[in-house]
Amino acid sequence: MRKLQRSVYVLLLLFLAFGGLYFAKPFLVPLALAAVFSMLFIRLCNWFERKGLSRGVSAFFCLLIFVLAACVVAGLLYWQLGSLTENIDGMKKRLTEMLGRAREWVNSKAGISYGQQQKLIKEGNGQAGNMLAGFAGGLFSVGVNTVLVLVYMYLCLFYRSHIKQFILKLVPDDQETKTREIVHEAGRVAQRYLSGLGAMIGMLWVLYGIGFSIAGVESALFFAVLCGLLEIVPFVGNLAGNTITVLAVIGQGGDTTMILSVIGVYFVVQFLQTYILEPLIVGEQVNINPLFTIMGIVLGEAVWGVAGMILAIPLLGILKIVCDRVPALKPYGFLIGPEKPWKRNDGLLKKITKLFRKSEKEEPAA
Repeated sequence: MRKLQRSVYVLLLLFLAFGGLYFAKPFLVPLALAAVFSMLFIRLCNWFERKGLSRGVSAFFCLLIFVLAACVVAGLLYWQLGSLTENIDGMKKRLTEMLGRAREWVNSKAGISYGQQQKLIKEGNGQAGNMLAGFAGGLFSVGVNTVLVLVYMYLCLFYRSHIKQFILKLVPDDQETKTREIVHEAGRVAQRYLSGLGAMIGMLWVLYGIGFSIAGVESALFFAVLCGLLEIVPFVGNLAGNTITVLAVIGQGGDTTMILSVIGVYFVVQFLQTYILEPLIVGEQVNINPLFTIMGIVLGEAVWGVAGMILAIPLLGILKIVCDRVPALKPYGFLIGPEKPWKRNDGLLKKITKLFRKSEKEEPAA
């Protein structure tokens, strides 16, 4: 009976916790993003301080590097978008022709007359106006949140020692060493994930750029950068980016061969990413099994939207670190983790090296 009550209390606590996270989304999302991004720059900030710079100046330089990197990516997208807009008239003409053929098909197959279709389009235009107003409001919200993230990042880097001391004061003295290890390991998990993800995105830019150029996609670099950037949303982002590319190819008047080529590039890049790039570049990452990775992404989207999908994996990795270090939570850490955990540097390159060493040992002596 007590176990049943405890299970009910745990479920109720989780329900209240996720409810609180949902309703506190406007406040927590910028803070969580800033906290995770700031972990990526802790090592660089420490390096600046060892060179004699003050903590405030070091934090400012780290923030400046982050902003410059974002501006470079945005500038690259804008540059390629300029070449894409040169062909926008042709794309509009092709899409109009496709819409006309679709209306003819609906009229012949579904029996919906052109007048009824026009009425439905007018109703859709009214809804589109509401969607446009919502998009404008969302864009303003994104701008405000971006400023908040930058401010929070600077303050998290500046007050990181103060925050760490606060966490240590929450635990008994005999647990201070273990808590310090948890804090350091959680920071390393976020650093490894974000740095590995950044390297992965760079490699995807190269692979998609080559593949889309060979396939003959107009503004191939733009779509390559877009597909790479959407990798920040695992599983969903990459597929969404390639879907957009396929739709753009259709709008550009691409034939069946080009469309199949783009789809083929997607599958080839996915194969290389899964079996070569992830073991070599990302390696250990956060040690979360695919089931809880997908569950975390879905739950993150339900609670915090796109930001929740981006934060799901690093926060799950931090949660696993805590569960692995607390005896009462170790079963949950085991459940979240993979059946065969990654070993550091146990990627494809090391496996190939071991294979060659094994072959050398088996060669008979001359």
